[in-house]
Amino acid sequence: MTARLLPASLTDAAVTALQALALTVAAVLPVFVFAHTGDGSLHDHAAQSAGAAFGEGFTHPFTGLDHLAAMLAVGLWSALTQTGRRMLAAPFAFAGLLLAGALLGLALADEGLGVPGVEPMVAASVLVLGLVAAARWRLGATMSAALVGAFAVFHGLAHGAELQGGAALAGMVLATALLHAGGLALGLKLRSLAPVWSRAAGGAIALLGLGLLARMVVA
Repeated sequence: MTARLLPASLTDAAVTALQALALTVAAVLPVFVFAHTGDGSLHDHAAQSAGAAFGEGFTHPFTGLDHLAAMLAVGLWSALTQTGRRMLAAPFAFAGLLLAGALLGLALADEGLGVPGVEPMVAASVLVLGLVAAARWRLGATMSAALVGAFAVFHGLAHGAELQGGAALAGMVLATALLHAGGLALGLKLRSLAPVWSRAAGGAIALLGLGLLARMVVA
């Protein structure tokens, strides 16, 4: 009955968008419990060849729902609030500073050092990026890039401490770009719909971030 109250094109688009979001959640939900538990079960990157290392790096962002959700959220937020080439400012900033953070994390790991508070900042990034996407908070391209770039450094530190070699980092960056593209595609789809759909998508990401932070508190 509700569907009859909406134009057919709007209903079809909404269903398509929700199906895409549902498929994404269903695909990554099984790895939620493994997101950076520290047991090393999903983060053994002792690859024996450049090809294997690249594959390990490529799959790495998909093995933690915190990283995956944040990368999707960057694309989602950009598509909802920017136009033209400005939509690429935040994704490019995230990818670039992610790599910089990963290189730093790799160097620190080689020295047996680490940066405190990385995991809480990664979880906080999921919460914040979900909220700004849900609110369609409009910032200039430079400010958007600065915000996501600051979070990207912490994501990079987490990755760099677990990945080894340039091939693995290249795979990680490629996977990040594809996740950003997925977020952009979803955002472009939701941009033409009623705001409730983008709020639902952003809100779901924010709730995930809140859950990750809560789990750290009670752990």
